[in-house]
Amino acid sequence: MSTDTTEERILSVLEEDAQASYAEIADQASVSKPTVRKYVDKLESDGVIVGYSADIDPKKLASRSIALVGIEVASEQYVEASRQLAALDSVEALYASSGDHTLMAEVRGTDGNAVGSVISEDILSVDGVEEAHPSFLQERLK
Repeated sequence: MSTDTTEERILSVLEEDAQASYAEIADQASVSKPTVRKYVDKLESDGVIVGYSADIDPKKLASRSIALVGIEVASEQYVEASRQLAALDSVEALYASSGDHTLMAEVRGTDGNAVGSVISEDILSVDGVEEAHPSFLQERLK
């Protein structure tokens, strides 16, 4: 058995397969199904698990473009701009970043023009957003 905690083992299984059943998680994490249910309920209520998603290979999507958009925000407007960006339906996910950009947003569209429209009409219209730099995803490698 792994030296990881029960919580870490359960999260590891969910990270590999967000659709795994409690029985599959229990088997892989070496715990009972009721234990899985208890931990998952607690992790969801504590905000550790914030959702479940499907991983998409952008290359396999017909007429869909996915971009990660680096966003620069004025520091005095960071909190409000982040709230407004997170509320945009056109932004699939939003992350605080310690890298080259203040925030990173995942944006999807039917093509590059649609993603460009989201950037110019939605993201850049938020007060405090100074710049947006898209990187289009080409192929999922892992």
